[in-house]
Amino acid sequence: MFNLPKSTVVQKVIPKNSFDDYTNTKQKKTFSERVSRIVWANKISQDTINITGKEVQEIQIFEIELKEKLNIKDLLIIIDKAIPYHIIFKIKFNDEYYISTSAKHIHPTNDDNAVIDYTFSTEWMSQNETGFYLELKNNLDWIYKNFCSQFAANTDESINLKELVENEKKLDEIKKDIEKVKLEISRCKQFNKKVELNLSLKKMENKMRTYIKLN
Repeated sequence: MFNLPKSTVVQKVIPKNSFDDYTNTKQKKTFSERVSRIVWANKISQDTINITGKEVQEIQIFEIELKEKLNIKDLLIIIDKAIPYHIIFKIKFNDEYYISTSAKHIHPTNDDNAVIDYTFSTEWMSQNETGFYLELKNNLDWIYKNFCSQFAANTDESINLKELVENEKKLDEIKKDIEKVKLEISRCKQFNKKVELNLSLKKMENKMRTYIKLN
């Protein structure tokens, strides 16, 4: 995956019950019913590529094979919280897959639990669809931020991961507001009110375009 150097290859199967301490009975059942296999595919760290990082100490690559085509965001959160290092997930079902990764930080009072700041993810893609890459240069912070920027509207190399996350959160809020107004418009029966809502929608869409351009 990502044509990484042989030095990064781990290719180790992780038992699903490794996360039992972080799951309840229902979540354990979900792991069993939905996940076929979890493979720790690669490890990107000072040990494997001789590059260090300040905020990002290691980047792990996990490949998860599913029993059926489902979004498993809830299970990825469990794995992410259990492992302090940044993880890039490739979730596979037959000839399709999607990629997900979460910016996170260690819990201030519990070193065994990570806090998710923001999740970047793709839609389902066919195996021959590519486009995401890991550029192994500079430092681990830069490598991970550069990878996350491939999901984002903002591709400005001058911003750091925290700024990238904040920009994406703000953009998500604007998109959410736009969807709310669109729903209101579809339900609105009053002509004058509908005109007013359409004007609001236009302003919001302009705001979104401007925000993307400025950031």
